[in-house]
Amino acid sequence: MTPTPEQAAAAPPTAPQDIVEAAGHPVGSGNMKPEYDPRLANEDLAPLRTQKWSWYNIFAFWMSDVHSVGGYVTAGSLFALGIAAWQVLVALVVGIVIVQVFTNLVAKPSQKTGVPYPVVNRAIFGIKGANIPAIIRGIIAIAWYGVQTFLAAESLNIIFLKFVPGSEALLEVGFLGLSALGWISYTILWIAQVALFWNGMEVIRRFIDWAGPAVYVVMIILAVYLVSEAGWENINLNLSDPDAAPTDFWGTIGLMAMAVSIVVAYFSGPMLNFGDFARYGKSFRQVKRGNFWGLPVNFLFFSILTVITAAATVPVFGELIVDPIHTVEAIGTPFAILLGGLTFVTATVGINIVANFISPAFDFSNVAPQKISWRMGGMIAAVGSVFLMPWNWYSNADAIHYSLGVLAALIGPLFGLLIAGYYIAARQRIKTDAMFTMDESGPYWYRKGYNPNALKTLLAAGIPTVLIAIFPKLFADLGLFDVAWISNYTWFIGCGLGYFLFVLFERLDPRVPTFEGETDGISDGTTDGAAATAASEPPAVSSEIPVVAEDKA
Repeated sequence: MTPTPEQAAAAPPTAPQDIVEAAGHPVGSGNMKPEYDPRLANEDLAPLRTQKWSWYNIFAFWMSDVHSVGGYVTAGSLFALGIAAWQVLVALVVGIVIVQVFTNLVAKPSQKTGVPYPVVNRAIFGIKGANIPAIIRGIIAIAWYGVQTFLAAESLNIIFLKFVPGSEALLEVGFLGLSALGWISYTILWIAQVALFWNGMEVIRRFIDWAGPAVYVVMIILAVYLVSEAGWENINLNLSDPDAAPTDFWGTIGLMAMAVSIVVAYFSGPMLNFGDFARYGKSFRQVKRGNFWGLPVNFLFFSILTVITAAATVPVFGELIVDPIHTVEAIGTPFAILLGGLTFVTATVGINIVANFISPAFDFSNVAPQKISWRMGGMIAAVGSVFLMPWNWYSNADAIHYSLGVLAALIGPLFGLLIAGYYIAARQRIKTDAMFTMDESGPYWYRKGYNPNALKTLLAAGIPTVLIAIFPKLFADLGLFDVAWISNYTWFIGCGLGYFLFVLFERLDPRVPTFEGETDGISDGTTDGAAATAASEPPAVSSEIPVVAEDKA
């Protein structure tokens, strides 16, 4: 029956979630409450009804994050710094333990409240101010999403060149800086990732549960093959250049510290994004267990496997190859190219989905929840990555340094702000429902929706960190003086400044509420149990976030 004009006028406007649901796709699983302001909430951003990821799902998340071409090259490059292999391993362990500690810190507020990173920031930056860190994080993720898709496309190119006659001719023609074959591979990977993302978090969870172990199997096969070809006695696990080795104790310590900073910097994006995944954890204990197996244990084993594989390329191919794609290409057999190429495509898609697709989806949805669903936010990131044309600037180190380097320098201050805001200022106590109201008398409205202490901290910590990321390299390039080494520590500098400045500003002019003496609707990270305590609701509608009981193992 056709609705009357009065009925049509009274009907709510069609939202992106309605379109998705009509197409047969599930919508978000958040517990939308009647009192939530539609300008702040949709089913993707609201506290989860159920949290069911186990420690293995978190472990698999980190496998997908580590087992990529970038992770392989990063781990392999540390062994070429000019220090002994055992010193590199010590630096790797120290770096990854630091990552583990900070990942647990950023995980807790999201796991306890059941909301993603941009929503947690409403308690610190203010209801409106939370869009600032969300947009910064979203822009960084868009750029790296394009880069990772381009790297996966390079792997797919190798398969086409080996198995499709005539595909080499497609390298001779192209437009906008990319060959025709490159466009074909990029488009295939772009569509595949969008299709995976569009089917929701449960499908993504099943994909990463499979992808991480699958890459391990191929990595082990590759290592065994190369070692058998080379002979163990011909493999030297010390990949460093003897001429580059430091001559004194402090030189060695400096290079080890640099290796630690490289590990932390490499994982800085996933660390900041981790709350988007930790919110799905059954319990904080499960999340911490997954982080333990996925970070120090998994990363160390992967690094050892990487250096064995890279070291074996020297006697087998006569040169050191630290890029797994080139290693597979050098083997040359059709089976190796097909298996290796598809595996590293899968690995790169895995890290791209978990590190650079899901987070900007939440970020952009947070800006306008009723106009931008989680899926639409992801599509903004995917389309935006094409317009950035990463193939034209990714090979230019200066372009990366002066564009992404500036934005990436802000990750540290955002991290420090989150830690100081949740653990020190709020004392791990958040009123979850208050993050979804535009009421000017609400506890997180602050001043016109912005917490002035958070804005002052972001400026006071962000500006020096950005300057440190830019000018030391600029001075070195101009031949003035070389202190470019300090740029390796921008994350630590920014994080420290963000933390201490926010604590200082909150001590001088307290803004973040702690809700001392209150219990209704308060998520208290200092206690075990459900992620959010029941607020006043009719008995028929539960306001708790059900959490599966923690096991005692």
